[in-house]
Parts: sequence; structure tokens; C-alpha cells
Amino acid sequence: MNKSFYKFVTDFGPLLIFFYFYYKNEKSLQIAIPPFIIATLVALSIVWFVEKKIPLVPLIGGILITLFGGLTIYFDNPIFIYIKPTIINILFGLALFLGKFISREPILKKILGNALKLSDEGWKILNYRWMFFFFGLAILNEIVWRTQTEEFWVNFKVWGMLPITFIFTAFQFNIINKYKINE
Repeated sequence: MNKSFYKFVTDFGPLLIFFYFYYKNEKSLQIAIPPFIIATLVALSIVWFVEKKIPLVPLIGGILITLFGGLTIYFDNPIFIYIKPTIINILFGLALFLGKFISREPILKKILGNALKLSDEGWKILNYRWMFFFFGLAILNEIVWRTQTEEFWVNFKVWGMLPITFIFTAFQFNIINKYKINE
């Protein structure tokens, strides 16, 4: 199987299924969330079957989608799915912040250290930037779901947060290049 196609299907397949059911059924979260949960669990199972492991970020995402999606369905209240991105971003921000108390080096270095070779100062700066970025995304999600329509929030979640993340990532290349260690 083509690895990039497999990654696309397992990463974005559940989201595409969510959008299909959301827009096909009068923009109903109650109808779109169950297939989204099932598709997420199927995607995680495929990753496990192919790789014999599930990376931490998709695993946490899958657990939170199942938990908050389930709460949304059970209580018939969309607030649970609205706050999921807030909680995920706060957890990532806290992990980057609290990492300095657990480890002598930034958590981001532990996660990406094999892929990027940066000086300690570079890792420290990059870690802080991502920490503040995650907290900022959490605040932005709270503002959007509390002030906009459900449909706007659903679209913002994908077509807003994803590009914001890509743009933020692109702006990190200066730090990466400045503090890169040549081997």
C-alpha cells in the first residue's frame, strides 16, 4: 500500500466521514459524531495493524474524540465536542510547560530530537513558542465556539485551525535554521 495514501486515509478519513454526515444530515452533530467516532477507531486499528503501534498524538486524539463525542451524544449537548480542541491544546501546552520539571531538556526535543538537530537554546525557544501557540489555539477555540454558530465553528475547526497551524509552523523555520547544528 502507498504509505502517503495510507497516512492520508488514516489521518483525514475520519474527518471526511464527519463532514459527509454533518452536511448530509442538516448539519447535525448528533448524526455526524457516531460515524466520526467509528471511523477514528477504525483508523487507529488500521495504524495498529500496519505499524504494530499507535503514535501518541493520534492515540490521545482518538481517546478524546471518543470520550467527548460520546459525552456529546449521551447528554445531547454539543459543548463537549466544542471544548475538545480547547482541552487538547491545553494538554499539549501544559506538557511542553511542565516538561521542564520532569526532564532537563524541553519535551519538544525529546519528541523531535531525532528529526531536528538544534542547540539547547533553539529547543528552548521552539518549545516556548509551541507552548504559547497551543494555549493561544485553546483561547481562540473558546472565543469561536462561544461567539459563532455551530456551522461556523465546525468549519473553523478544520479550515481555520489547520491553516493557522501550518502558517505558525512555517514561521518556525527561522529559529530552526538559526539554531540548527550541522553534523
